[in-house]
Amino acid sequence: MTLGLIVICGPTATGKSSLALALAQRLGAPILSADSRQVYRGFDIGTAKPSISDQERVPHYLIDICDPTKALTVADYQQQAQTLIAQFHAQGHTPLLVGGTGLYIRAIVEGLKIPRVPPQLELRSQLQSQGQTQIYQWLQQVDPQAAQNIHAHDQVRTLRALEVFYTTGTPLSTQQGKNPPAYPILHIGLDIKDLDQHTAIIQQRTTTMLKQGWLAEVRHLIATYGAKLPLLETLGYQEMKAYLHQQTSLEEATNQTILHTRQFAKRQRTWFRANSAIHWFDATDSDLLSLVWDDIQGQSWL
Repeated sequence: MTLGLIVICGPTATGKSSLALALAQRLGAPILSADSRQVYRGFDIGTAKPSISDQERVPHYLIDICDPTKALTVADYQQQAQTLIAQFHAQGHTPLLVGGTGLYIRAIVEGLKIPRVPPQLELRSQLQSQGQTQIYQWLQQVDPQAAQNIHAHDQVRTLRALEVFYTTGTPLSTQQGKNPPAYPILHIGLDIKDLDQHTAIIQQRTTTMLKQGWLAEVRHLIATYGAKLPLLETLGYQEMKAYLHQQTSLEEATNQTILHTRQFAKRQRTWFRANSAIHWFDATDSDLLSLVWDDIQGQSWL
């Protein structure tokens, strides 16, 4: 058997974790999380982090590896994931990479070359104060190749390109590229064709999170790290924080969370559908596990 990687990806709330758990148990394989918020300690319920019992059934990695007050860059994630994959291969295992953060997955399966430059908040603030028109002109001067690939109104990518240049003295465009891994990769995608059904699942999941104590989790995070913690401005946590600060009702916070989750799922769907290598399955299919298992068994390298 050739050792490689099995990726399970797709929009949020499509059952990726459940499928991965079942497959990992059959394969005797570890699971690597590809979720940009599950890496942070304390952000559990609102990120649908695998339960303690699930983590006891199958070893999970790249979960709870960073303090919420620190930033884990894509380069940091990539380095840790690549190290783990190499270790598992040395032990004779093909791991599962599971999650919905497309950039994390691309960093691994495409071997993206990522400048190891952490966010420079003070520099970003100084640049941002100059206005997008001005900083984009600076980017055109110091890194014209990057500027060609960045829209004139895309402030986030403009700031990042300038941040890398001013920190390293080297244009971002000369530091980018790909070095894909030599091992084979099977891409499995989960989605729900009926969008109304997907919305109903998102509604149910949000309700379940609240019953599990999500508000208490958010209240604890605010008390521990302060209301200005950047991670508390992310999907779901921002809405629940607004309720706890009496800026909205619980019903409205819940409805906004559902709406924003649907919008997020749509963006994820667009991202993953652009990858022609993904083998897509309907997450609501009663024979899902059997269908995916047959696909895995049909791979000559597995």
